[in-house]
Amino acid sequence: MRSRLLALLGVATLMTACGGDDATVGGPSGGGEPVTLTVSAASSLTAAFTDIGSDFEAEHAGVTVSFNFGPSDGLATQIQEGADVDVFASASPTWMDAVQEDPGVSGRADFAKNRLAIIVPADNPAGITSLADLATPGAKLVLAAEGVPAGDYAREVLAKAGISDAALANVVSNEEDVKGVITKLLSGDADAGIGYVTDVTPDIAEQVRLIQIGDEVNVIATYPIAVVSTTKEADLAQRFVDYVLGDGQSVLAGYGFLPGA
Repeated sequence: MRSRLLALLGVATLMTACGGDDATVGGPSGGGEPVTLTVSAASSLTAAFTDIGSDFEAEHAGVTVSFNFGPSDGLATQIQEGADVDVFASASPTWMDAVQEDPGVSGRADFAKNRLAIIVPADNPAGITSLADLATPGAKLVLAAEGVPAGDYAREVLAKAGISDAALANVVSNEEDVKGVITKLLSGDADAGIGYVTDVTPDIAEQVRLIQIGDEVNVIATYPIAVVSTTKEADLAQRFVDYVLGDGQSVLAGYGFLPGA
């Protein structure tokens, strides 16, 4: 009887040990419990990161990726005020620098780049064909607000082109992010906006047009990503960062982003 009991205990111990090796369920938190990874990402990444998140979940059973999309400056402020965020993906190094200083980050890397473009409604009622047309009296221009990466980049483009004063006088709205710029164009409240090439996603491609901005005055936006130091899921968060830098690159390219390096 004693030998039979010892044998049963040995089998139970072996099964427990084998079960402990399953790292695909519940992520690094262990215990087989479902894990939610919170990623704060610039609004211009919405479509691409939604796809990347789904792909990541498919490869990590028990893991849910929850996204918080918005302007990089606002997301950085939320993190600094104690928001429970595991990964931060910014549309500007400036706001990643802020989070790196407080509360801190690890595994920081540039994962994508983006170009600015003029975006107009499909029927282009104001006849905008170039950057110079944004300075035409009466043209209704919409930009992302100052402090928002897309807004700062747009103002840098206008300054390089030497039309800041005239173009900024035509601004009818300063939006909290690039999605707001697109919304104003689709509603007919503006004749033109400056946003990212990637903002013209398939779902709105027939409703707007892109007008390229020359390389001599354009701005290339750099997107960094990192694990936030306050995360309780550091290993899983780093896995997500690595995934964006690896398999996620093809998804980003499909949405028009340039390689980060």
